[in-house]
Amino acid sequence: MAAVSDPLPDLLTAVPVVILACKAGAQLVRRLGQPPVVGEIAVGILLGPSLLGWLWPDAQTWLFPQSVLPYIGALGNVGLLAFMFLVGLELDLGSLRGHSRTAVVVSQVSIALPLALGTLLALGMYGTFAPDGVDRLPFVLFIAVSMSITAFPVLARILTDRGLYRTRVGALAMACAAVDDVTAWCLLAAVVAVTKSNSPTEALTTALYAVAFTLFMYYAVRPLLARWVARAERAYSESVVLVVLFSGLCLSALATDRIGVHALFGAFLFGVVTPRGSRVVEVTAARLRAFTVPVLLPLFFVTTGLKTDMSLLAGKPQQWLWLGAVLAVAVLGKWGGGSVAARLSGQGWTDAMSIGALMNCRGLTELVVLNIGLGLGVIGPDLFTLLVLMALVTTAATAPALSLIRRRAGDLEAVDGAGTADVDATEKSALQPASTR
Repeated sequence: MAAVSDPLPDLLTAVPVVILACKAGAQLVRRLGQPPVVGEIAVGILLGPSLLGWLWPDAQTWLFPQSVLPYIGALGNVGLLAFMFLVGLELDLGSLRGHSRTAVVVSQVSIALPLALGTLLALGMYGTFAPDGVDRLPFVLFIAVSMSITAFPVLARILTDRGLYRTRVGALAMACAAVDDVTAWCLLAAVVAVTKSNSPTEALTTALYAVAFTLFMYYAVRPLLARWVARAERAYSESVVLVVLFSGLCLSALATDRIGVHALFGAFLFGVVTPRGSRVVEVTAARLRAFTVPVLLPLFFVTTGLKTDMSLLAGKPQQWLWLGAVLAVAVLGKWGGGSVAARLSGQGWTDAMSIGALMNCRGLTELVVLNIGLGLGVIGPDLFTLLVLMALVTTAATAPALSLIRRRAGDLEAVDGAGTADVDATEKSALQPASTR
C-alpha cells in the first residue's frame, strides 16, 4: 500500500502565505479609507483562479495542493464559528433604546424591499443559473435573502473610524443593523431548513426544533451562564473562561448543525446569550478575537477566493449584464429602502442617506451566506462569483459614500481623518466594536 503523504509541510507553507497576504491587503485598503475586510476579500480572490490560477497555474497548485484544501477549509470554518460568536456577543439590542420604532421600520423595510426585488431577480435567473435538480423555491428564497444582508460588524467599524459611533446617527444605524441582523439570520435559517428538507413536514419539524433550541438557549442557558460568569469573576482564571466559552460555542454550533439549520447559527446564538458587561468575558472575547481575526479568518477568505472564478464571466457579455442587475437590486433594495424608510421615520435627508448607505454594506456576512448557499448546492460557481463581486463592490462603496454624504452636508468633522485611523482591531478596547469585519 502506498504511503499517504503528510499534508503538514504544505499546510505550514500555505497558512503563513495566506495570513500575511491578507494582512498586507487589509493594511493597504485601510490607507485608502476602506475597512480591512475589503482587502482580505480581494486578496482571497487574487490567490484563486481569478488571477494566480490564471497567470501561474503551477504556482497556485503548489501553494494550494488538493491535500491541504480540506484542512484550510476546516481551520477557516473554526475561525468563522468563533467570529460568529463574537458578532452575537457584540449584538447589543440595548442600542434600540430610544430608537426602537425607527430601527424596526428601517430594518424591516431594508429587508422587505430587497426580498421582494430579489425574488423578482431570482425568478428571472432561475433558468440560467439554477444548478440541475434545484427546485425553484429554495433558489428564489436564497437569492432573496442574500440581497437583504447587512454586515453589522463592518458597519460598526466604519462608524468608529469616522467618529460617528457614539453620535445619534451612529446609534440609530447600529440599532437598525442589529434588528436587520437578527431578522436576516432567522430568514436564512428558514431557507436552509427548506433546502435541506425533503418535504414540508420535515421543514416544519426542523423549524420547530430550531425555535425550541433558541428558547432553551435564551431561558435556560442564558441565566446559567450569567450565574457562572458572576462566579468566574472570583473563582476562575481567564484561561478557564476562554475554554468554557469556546467549548460552549462549539457545542451550540454542533446542536444547530444536527438540527439542520447550519452550525453558524448555533455559534451566533451562543454569543447572543453570553452575558455582557463582565470584565472576564470582555478579556476572553478580546483574546479570542486577537487570534481568530488575523489568523483563522484569512483562511476562510482564501477558501472563498478559490471558489470564485472570474473566468466564468470572461467573454460572456450576458454575465456582466446579470452582474449589473444584481448590483442594481442590491443597492436599490438596501440603500434605497433604508434611506426612504429613515426619511419617512422623521430623519433628515443627510442622516437618512447615511443610514441607507450603511445598510448597503455586506462584508464578511454576505460571504458567509454565499458559502452556505454554494455548500448546499442552491447556487453554482458562476452565480457564486457574481454575488461575491456584488458583496465586494457594495462593501467598498460604503465608506466613500458615507464620507461624500456627510461632506456635502457640511459635516466635515464627521469625515475628518477618514481613512487615516490605523488602529488594529486586536488593539482596541473590548468596549469598542468587537470586529473589523
